[in-house]
Amino acid sequence: MSNTTRAEPVRRRSVLAAGIALVSTIESQGALADNPPLSRKQQAIAPIGAAMAVGDMPRLATALHEGLDAGLTVSDAKEILVQLYAYTGFPRSLNALGELMKVLDARRQRGVQDAPGRNPGPVPTGKELLAAGTANQTRLSGAPVRGALFEFAPAIDEYLKTHLFGDIFGRDNLDWQSRELATVGALSALSGVESQLRSHVRISMNVGLTAEQLRGAADVLAQRGQGDAARRVQAALEKAR
Repeated sequence: MSNTTRAEPVRRRSVLAAGIALVSTIESQGALADNPPLSRKQQAIAPIGAAMAVGDMPRLATALHEGLDAGLTVSDAKEILVQLYAYTGFPRSLNALGELMKVLDARRQRGVQDAPGRNPGPVPTGKELLAAGTANQTRLSGAPVRGALFEFAPAIDEYLKTHLFGDIFGRDNLDWQSRELATVGALSALSGVESQLRSHVRISMNVGLTAEQLRGAADVLAQRGQGDAARRVQAALEKAR
């Protein structure tokens, strides 16, 4: 048998392997195009929420610096901390906003001019606010929200619809994906709210975030030393399947 004859099967196997590798590469690139990772700005949001929720001011200051460096505007940062009062309480929110003021002042002294961002547009009032909030809640949740708890305490149902989903989620200066990343970050830092965290993981997916992107958010939390928060996000993702 000639060397040429013996080499032919080797060449065929090499061509086949190269073809398989090319198809695999194309499929991988297609998967990345369909499921892009979080942007640097998005990656910065969950650590801000997690640090704010537990009142860790040094870690919050670091997270805010990183977020502003990644492209968050001043308005974005303020809105995240304002929104999260609904999940962590006024004291945490007020303290966090005070920390943001210190961070911005320190950056100005270093000559950093952060983009101010934009103010929100008008939000409905009265009956229109209830209708808008109910519509937002339904869209975020994927279905109308009802249940025995809301029948038992109708006031909390009205507050959720008019204030959280009307007044807050109706503000158009921060997109819903960013709001959900902030909420997931905050809830993941707290123990005893696993049910709410699972709900917001599902809501995150309803507004277009993927499970892989949320795993990316968990990875960022772990990298920032917020390991318990990262594990809670991973656990919520497992149960949200």
